[in-house]
Amino acid sequence: QVQLVESGGGLVQPGGSLRLSCAASGNIFSIDAMGWYRQAPGKQRELVASITSSGIITYVRSMKGRFTLSRDNAKNMVYLQMNSLKPEDTAVYYCNSRIAAVEYWGQGTQVIVSS
Repeated sequence: QVQLVESGGGLVQPGGSLRLSCAASGNIFSIDAMGWYRQAPGKQRELVASITSSGIITYVRSMKGRFTLSRDNAKNMVYLQMNSLKPEDTAVYYCNSRIAAVEYWGQGTQVIVSS
């Protein structure tokens, strides 16, 4: 079992920045990969970025260059730095972890990009 708690969402103006945090606990040493997903109203949940246990980071092409995923192993934290935010980035952002075929999700944190 892995528990994930996201934080850092909020309301930001277009062009602004936010940093999301994900605190992981539980069976963290068995995690194969972690990632950030988002789900906009009326849309399917989509991958934003992911990191493997060996540190390989993958970004969805449309977000590469604006979003940066990082990890602090000592603190069991994963972060998503989001810059140059656009209204279409408005969504609930979820932290995800995977152990083999089992996925764990946080409760999500709301990001609203609006003037």
